[in-house]
Amino acid sequence: MKIPSSEVERRIERFKAAAKKTGVKLTHQRLEIFREVAASLDHPDAEAVFRGVQARIPTVSLDTVYRTLWMLNDWQLIATLGPRRESVRFDANLEPHHHCVCVRCGLAKDFESSELNALRIPGALKGFGSIAAAHVEFRGLCKSCTKEQAGKSVTGKPKRSQGKGRRGK
Repeated sequence: MKIPSSEVERRIERFKAAAKKTGVKLTHQRLEIFREVAASLDHPDAEAVFRGVQARIPTVSLDTVYRTLWMLNDWQLIATLGPRRESVRFDANLEPHHHCVCVRCGLAKDFESSELNALRIPGALKGFGSIAAAHVEFRGLCKSCTKEQAGKSVTGKPKRSQGKGRRGK
């Protein structure tokens, strides 16, 4: 599944309008960094964004990518997922949706659920302050990691095939 180019362009136009409104210069690097996130279904972390943009703009720096991603987050043009063990993930899909995240490989997938969208903010959060948004994040193992884990024993070593013992015995 791929994000339709019309949706990517809509997101980019929203970014251009925000840059104009705030008076921040719309550089080619910033535009390509946003495009990398806006066109991705993978919820890339900063390093993945860096690698994607660097393929098109070899002079881009990782620092520029990080600063731009946090600026986009501050402007509410992207959201963060996570935190994951070693990195924060970014998502340009601001429509109500939820996530499944693999705790082993980090794969993140969007899904929509009208039932989850209809959940009320729990009363226990009244003392927290102002709630801006809520989403559900399911964590577990993706199909690939589940399949890989099923092929390993408890020790993490590959399981032996049935009927085969050690040689010479």
